[in-house]
Amino acid sequence: MKQKFPALIALILFVAVSLVVAAAPANAAPEYRLSKGQTVYVPVYSNVFSGPKKRPFQLAATLSIRNTDPGAPFRITAIDYYDTNGKLVRRYRTGALNLGPLASADFHIDEKDVAGGFGANFIVRWDADRAINTPIIECVMIGTASGQGISFVSPGQEIKE
Repeated sequence: MKQKFPALIALILFVAVSLVVAAAPANAAPEYRLSKGQTVYVPVYSNVFSGPKKRPFQLAATLSIRNTDPGAPFRITAIDYYDTNGKLVRRYRTGALNLGPLASADFHIDEKDVAGGFGANFIVRWDADRAINTPIIECVMIGTASGQGISFVSPGQEIKE
């Protein structure tokens, strides 16, 4: 009986996994998200800490906004930069900026700019005349010092439709 118990568990697991795999579509099409506008929160890391003394490593940051719709433009209506405490540091856009199909826009924060701090963020607002593919909104951070380099991307997250 003791020898049959592990074999029975293995058989049950095999059947369960087989059913899950069989239920999943083989070539599932990706879901496309359409929207007429959003407010997007984008984390910005103007510095990261290293070592036991939490020494700051300064980073340059570039906000990238990409229109993924091949047939329709949209408007960027606001780009606001907030610091670690949620205080508005600067407005990058006060008027609308039209971004054509498959076009991109970028906004840069210099490596020496420490106004935002570790918990900085952008709030990006955009709208369109009709539902379009949602844009890719992300921030690219990069820094180099003493032969060391660091780079990474921080994706935006919709916080309001």
